[in-house]
Amino acid sequence: MEGPIYPRVLARQGITTMIPSESERAWIQQVTFAELVNGTFTSSAREGFVEIIEKLAGDGCDAVALVCTEFPLLVSPEVSPLPTLDSTDLLAAAAVDVATGTREAPTWRGGPPTA
Repeated sequence: MEGPIYPRVLARQGITTMIPSESERAWIQQVTFAELVNGTFTSSAREGFVEIIEKLAGDGCDAVALVCTEFPLLVSPEVSPLPTLDSTDLLAAAAVDVATGTREAPTWRGGPPTA
């Protein structure tokens, strides 16, 4: 969540990003590695994620990016207070578009971020 990739790419499209607070990020990290990656999806974890999403909505967010493969398994569009962007689905769709020739393969823009 704190990395530069999503904010940099989304900013090019005029999209501003927000991330949960430091304590919320720590909680998400703990739940992710203690529960989600082990296939444990509890109602308390879902409720915690929904509370964080509600706070982001209150802060002006229009959608939430679920950028960990386990997050959409826990927070479905039906329970999320905001529209969800499932990075796994979006990346898979883009890969199919490249494979079928509908979209060109992306150009590597790696290296350190530029100011």
